[in-house]
Parts: sequence; structure tokens; C-alpha cells
Amino acid sequence: MREPTAPPLARAALDRDGDARADDDARAHFDADPAARVIAVHRDKALLAEVIEGSAPSLQFLRPGDVPAPVLRAYLGRTVASSESPDGLPPGTPIELRVVDADAAAALEGEDARWSGLRAAAPVLGDRDAGLFTESLALANWHAGARFCPRCGSTTTVVQAGWARRCDREGNLLFPRTDPAVIVLVTDDDDRVLLGSNALWEQNRFSLLAGFVEPGESLEAAVVREVGEEAGLRVDRVDYGGSQPWPFPASLMLGFTARVADGTVPSTAAPDGVEILQLRWFTRAELAEAVGDIALPGGSSIARWLLEHWYGGPIPESLAWTTS
Repeated sequence: MREPTAPPLARAALDRDGDARADDDARAHFDADPAARVIAVHRDKALLAEVIEGSAPSLQFLRPGDVPAPVLRAYLGRTVASSESPDGLPPGTPIELRVVDADAAAALEGEDARWSGLRAAAPVLGDRDAGLFTESLALANWHAGARFCPRCGSTTTVVQAGWARRCDREGNLLFPRTDPAVIVLVTDDDDRVLLGSNALWEQNRFSLLAGFVEPGESLEAAVVREVGEEAGLRVDRVDYGGSQPWPFPASLMLGFTARVADGTVPSTAAPDGVEILQLRWFTRAELAEAVGDIALPGGSSIARWLLEHWYGGPIPESLAWTTS
């Protein structure tokens, strides 16, 4: 692989300002700060700014007092100096996530087109805003599933500026969790790439093989196991390429490359029939020829990033998918 830059959703520069989470009066201090800005999220969609006269797409940054009573508040951090600042937010601007219900969302913006999911928005947002949206969605999803203590079943209360929840009965703290998953670009000695079609997708969608890391397992061992389970191939020469968050709902995708092991015949690759229904080997020329007939991973995915590193640049226009 060529020297990697960060994958699409891992390029944002943000000061997460962890010290501020310990401030017991963090909410009051945030609301009183005239520089503070808020991102509104409703049903996994964020409010985008209105595009005027060809302006670049961006998140809508609201003042704290402009957002009706939220379901959830969480402090995201502060902006840092960047050449990318289409909205003029200065470095050090404190940013907060506010999840709102349907009534509040309608009061903020009744036009559905201004509310966008991450998969659709990420390819057009700048790195900063795509990163903020990713962080927001990951936190919102964790809070939605952590309303009750896993030990005693009691309700929990949001603390530490949205970065923890406290059990209302026992007082123990719960913190956001991320599930590590490996995603691997498998090649053979002819430098062909192996793509698979998942049972949950419509026909002719292809991507890299991936799976969650199991307890007590190294990342490299997970790569070897997943390829063996899903494609029936032995691989080695496992190399790390990069990582990016994938908040659907709470994954960290760890990208690898691997080569078919000596003595293993690539043509013996066989889908497991459960998760993977079809496998195909592609040369670069064959992949370019298949564009239009198959759907490839969307531009915001680490799968597309890894695939284009192998391809040597942007893949010609394809049926890139963004909905799952």
C-alpha cells in the first residue's frame, strides 16, 4: 500500500477538551459562552446549513438558546485551527451535540432536505464537520442503548458532560464503548483483489471482507479467522493500513491488507453461504470494466479507501452505495 493518509471519517482535527467534562457546572458555562455552538441531531440525522450561492455544504451550528429542550446534551470539544472553515468558526469554539425530538426538530427546520444521515452527508462535508457528525452519532447511539444499568437494571443519569452515565441505584459509572472490527483487502500473488457480497445486501453489491474482533483475540488473528470463515482461504502477510470510526451503531473499523498464503489456491475461495453469498476476484482492469454492473463501497467508507489504495487512485464512477 502507498503511504496512507487517514480514512475519510478519521481526518477531523478537534480538541476533545477532556478536562471540561469534569466541570460540575459545564452546562451552565457552555450556555453562557457567547462563542458556543450546537449541532442538532434527530433520528440519526443532523441539521445541515442552507447552501446559498454555491457555498460548501456544512453542519448548521446553532447558538445554545436556539435549540428547544433536547433529549440529550453532550460536549464534543473545541475547534482547532484549520484551513477548512467555511462558516468562519474560530479556533477554540466549543461545540455541543443536542439530540432533539420530533417537535423540536420541526421547530428548528421543517424542511426534510436539511436533515441528513451521515452516509449521505459525509462525502460532501469537510473533514471537520464529517468528524463532528461521526462523534455525535456515536455518542447518541451509545446513550440510546445505555439508559439502564446492565448490572441491576436501574435507570441511569447522564454525567460528565455526556461522556458517562451513572446508575441511579448503585452509583457505578458507565462509559461509551466501541466495538473493534477488522476489514481486510485480500490479494493473491497476481495482485487481484477479493470482493464479497453480503447476504444482507441486494445483488451485485461487493465490498471487502470484515468482521468483529472476538474476546481475547488479536487484530491480526481476527483477520486470518474472518477470511477463513467467510471465504475458506488461508491468508498471511497481514499488514495494518488505518482505522476510522463507523457509528452504525458503535464500531471502530481497523483496516488491513493480507495475501493468500503460499500453498493456497485462490480459486478455492468459497462463500460461507451465511454471511457471504458470492465472492469474486478482480484485476484492476476487470474492476474498471465491472463498474456500472456492480455496486462498490461508498466514498465515506474505509472499504473504499483501502480499495482505492490498491487500485492506485479513484475508481471510475460506479454504483457506489451509501445506504448500508
